[in-house]
Amino acid sequence: MERAAGPTGGFAEDAERAATEALVIVEPVAPTRPRRAADIVGMSGLLGEAREHLDRRGGTVVLTGPPGIGKSTLLERLADGFPGHTVLRCAPAESESQLPFLGLIDLLSTTGDDVLDLLPGHQRAVLRSALLRGGDPPPERGPLPLRLAVLDLFRVLCARSPVLLVMDDAQWLDGPSAELLAFVARRAAGLPLRALVAVRVDPRGRYDASFCPGPVHALNVPGLTVTEVSQLLGDRWPRPVVARVHDVSGGNPFFALELGRALAESPPESTDDTLPLPDSLRDLMLDRLGTLSAGARRTLLTASAAARPTLRLLRAAGRDGADADVAEAVRDGIVEIGSGEVVRFTHPLLAAVVYAEAEPGERHAAHAALAGAVTDPVERARHRAIIAPGPDAELASALDEAAVAARRRGAPAEACRLGRLAAEHSPPEDTAGFVNRLLTASEDAIAAGDLPESRRIAHEALAVASEPAQRVRGWLAVIDSAGQALAEFGDIFPRALADAGDDPALLAPLHYRLAWRAWLVEGSAFEAHEHAARSAELAARAGDRRTEILALAKQAHLAFFLGRPDAEKTLARALSSPQDPRVMVDHNGPAFQRYRHHLLADRLEEARAELRSLIYLVRRRGAVESLCHCLHNLARVEVHRGRCDRALDVARQSLRLAEDSDLSQGPSWFSLALAEAAGGDAERAADAARRAEQHSADDGDLLFLPQAWFVAGHIHLMAGRNDAAVSLLRRVRRSEEAQGLGDPAMRRWHGDLAEALALAGHLDEAAELIEETRARASRLERRVMLAVMDRAAALVAAGRGDHATAAALARRSAMALAELPFRLEEGRSWLALGRLRLGQNEARAARSALREARRVFAHAHARPWLALVTVELDRVRDLDRAQAPAAPSAALGDLSAMEAKVAALVAEGATNREIAARLFISVKTVEAALTRTYRKLGVRSRVDLARLASSPRTPAQDPPADI
Repeated sequence: MERAAGPTGGFAEDAERAATEALVIVEPVAPTRPRRAADIVGMSGLLGEAREHLDRRGGTVVLTGPPGIGKSTLLERLADGFPGHTVLRCAPAESESQLPFLGLIDLLSTTGDDVLDLLPGHQRAVLRSALLRGGDPPPERGPLPLRLAVLDLFRVLCARSPVLLVMDDAQWLDGPSAELLAFVARRAAGLPLRALVAVRVDPRGRYDASFCPGPVHALNVPGLTVTEVSQLLGDRWPRPVVARVHDVSGGNPFFALELGRALAESPPESTDDTLPLPDSLRDLMLDRLGTLSAGARRTLLTASAAARPTLRLLRAAGRDGADADVAEAVRDGIVEIGSGEVVRFTHPLLAAVVYAEAEPGERHAAHAALAGAVTDPVERARHRAIIAPGPDAELASALDEAAVAARRRGAPAEACRLGRLAAEHSPPEDTAGFVNRLLTASEDAIAAGDLPESRRIAHEALAVASEPAQRVRGWLAVIDSAGQALAEFGDIFPRALADAGDDPALLAPLHYRLAWRAWLVEGSAFEAHEHAARSAELAARAGDRRTEILALAKQAHLAFFLGRPDAEKTLARALSSPQDPRVMVDHNGPAFQRYRHHLLADRLEEARAELRSLIYLVRRRGAVESLCHCLHNLARVEVHRGRCDRALDVARQSLRLAEDSDLSQGPSWFSLALAEAAGGDAERAADAARRAEQHSADDGDLLFLPQAWFVAGHIHLMAGRNDAAVSLLRRVRRSEEAQGLGDPAMRRWHGDLAEALALAGHLDEAAELIEETRARASRLERRVMLAVMDRAAALVAAGRGDHATAAALARRSAMALAELPFRLEEGRSWLALGRLRLGQNEARAARSALREARRVFAHAHARPWLALVTVELDRVRDLDRAQAPAAPSAALGDLSAMEAKVAALVAEGATNREIAARLFISVKTVEAALTRTYRKLGVRSRVDLARLASSPRTPAQDPPADI
């Protein structure tokens, strides 16, 4: 969007200024956590990526995006993250882009004459003249003297401290300044010079970065998500309203904030009301629409009222001159034509203003024309509902059919909206139809992930419902809208049970929810198992196969948790025919439990395949909550498989989905913490673990709260904070054993707790836990858990001084895990073996084990674990130096000093590359030295050379000369 001309600077400057206010908000933090500086809504990932590039590689970060998106705010926040730097700033304007050297003058405005005085006299003169600091112009001609003066000035500045250039609206940088900075950028190698640049791209997405020191990393500043817009507006509006603010603003924080202010002044009476447009945005958009002809405006009004306007649809809706009208709007940059002749407004606000400025009669005519022109039943029903006020039984039925069509398409949010409209058009005497339509809309809202809206609609239905079946259905919707936060709805169950009476058809789904409440809120797997079994029995009596399948799946899950022998048989009953298509794409259904069964049996590939297949189906016709759960479980599988980058990506998808849908975030934060600990960043992992604990505690979720403690304890163990790890992991053990945990593979915290206990000196407690876990794992044939317990037992043996047994157990653990698909566990066992060998000063054996650990972790992209292995390999090198002989063995004969050093390192088991690194020579030099050594000593291999180098014998003496 181009800058509007005018003395005030126009839309772009207003938008960028307002974005500073629009973006800043403090993120919620845990009560026990120190309050951080204000973060920028929705931009933490982008900020982290920008800082990582500048920290690791230097060079330039270029931020691109439309006006108002917040590039200026991001620049300032990033600039604050470089203390100790000399920060040079400029923010050119379009009206100043023809003034030569103005950008350079702004950049160097804080550079005093004392710095210029450090330059040679002729350079100082030419630079002072360019910067307009007085003095006569120098006699030199041509650009080279000034370029060299600027380059030397930056060298002087960089010698004092690192330099950071911050350039906002760099597309308006004057040509002479850009040329000088490009000259410096091409010669900046080795200088501590970084740059942060905000620039607007051209219509093809291009921009000029020739004046930026390399390497250049471009980041497009994205629009806000629905959840981030809600945070920006103070979380005060219903989600459908926020979603419409997001749609109209295009995620632009300035536009969203202005719409939020208008909402505060004129609150909508219902969530379907047209958004009020503030004068600030209306005027900005009207300036662009002002040159349109009357015919073009009417055509664009019809386009703004359509869900997917095309030229063909506009012609069918009576706009005979649509082609010419749209061509006019394209020339003015108001719309563009996509594939299939789809007419798209260049910004959603333009469509909103076109629609809002039209007279009510004009809008009515546009919807009437579209209702007769569209072929899609969903859109036709929508237009009919808009133009038909009051009750209409035939229209209500048409809206019901449209909602069914939307539901089949996998669009539950649209189905919910159509269902609400159908309820509004229900005749007053049709109370049952009114209530049923509301309840169906509430259930669609759950499928769409809009839990607050679902709860609101359900309560609206309960206010008028009198039939027990309708009332129980309403209570079920309220309960299901709680997600993991069932603790808040304890008073609902007695009222729902009272409405259900003794009807098994109504009691069965309630007992199923009671199983979940006993599991999540009361932390009792035993009681939850009883409710699930009761639900399955009642559902079978009532002929409710859908609830029966769900209850059997839950019963099987709890039986696996408790370690009961009938778990697999119960799961088989849940998977038997007949099946319900809706249950098969539910994260509580038997397909999901089949994934969990594969995971328990250490069949990772089968577990992953089951989840991926389920995710494919859920994306097409499942609920958002099911997709979120499947994704965060897939992230955990990818961690086990040693696919850490993939795990991070999937965990972030799950979290974004949970945030955008107002779902419980504890499970997604847990999976993200696990993925960050495996392959990301330790600090981010710890932060995610804190958030997992906070959300689970807020929800009263006793299922995921111990898992949040587990991942926090795991992070402490990785960092060597053994006492802190013991404290947290003991809490996990107490909690989950109180819940009835019988299968150690369901949670897998046992190994971490046993290791932390052993390292902290609690050897007897560790041994007791190992023995107990081994017994359960052996009975259930959990091979990975047995191998992990061997690793923990190795640490116990080492703590008791039995180093031979410790090494044997650690090696057995690593070898067993090498045959199983749990890659990170294998790497951990090699790492443990290397540490044990190192503790006994066995450098060669330690190096061998640690190299295996490095191989496994490198393939997995397990960055935190690789860092730990690197530390241990450094310790091995220190041990090598301490143990190195004072002089090469006499058996090496007449070798040069370099050849003797190479031979000695070969004897230690070093590779050619490692020898080259330690001796600061090339690999080719090592190879040449070895060739000469083999020839001089008459050996043929590294093994022969190692034997000879370690031999204490001296070479045979020449026989004495004859006398």
